[in-house]
Amino acid sequence: MYRLASVTADGTHWVLRRNCSVTPQQLGVMYALLSALSLVVAGFFWTHGAWMVLPFSLVELVAVGVAFLAYARHATDSEHICVSCGRLVVEREDAGRLLRVEFAGHAVSVDAPSGHQSLVSVRGGGRSAEVGRYVRAELRPVLAQEIRRALQGS
Repeated sequence: MYRLASVTADGTHWVLRRNCSVTPQQLGVMYALLSALSLVVAGFFWTHGAWMVLPFSLVELVAVGVAFLAYARHATDSEHICVSCGRLVVEREDAGRLLRVEFAGHAVSVDAPSGHQSLVSVRGGGRSAEVGRYVRAELRPVLAQEIRRALQGS
């Protein structure tokens, strides 16, 4: 029985994602509403002679937009680990870039993290990958054990 993985007919899979409370689409809606409200207030003050409110409002919206973009860029980051047909495949999406490393299952070394901030290390065939970024530190040894068990069973 696996705690972090799902077992299907085509292998054992771990899908590890960031814990994000707001999706990029929801963030866009929030930014649009914030912008509309801010511009309405700035427009009101501009029409009453306080013209400096509008430029400050625009600077604020640009700064908030940059922060929201930085957040949204990494909101969908994830790791997908799959053990199937004697192979271990590690796919990591980071800011829209997909990194994929494939290992022959019989020649893979899976090392549990040595410290609290360490990740699970997977090595074999001259390649390596670190996984477990989106798993709590106390569950990373469990992840390493589950990957080893899945490799032994395939």
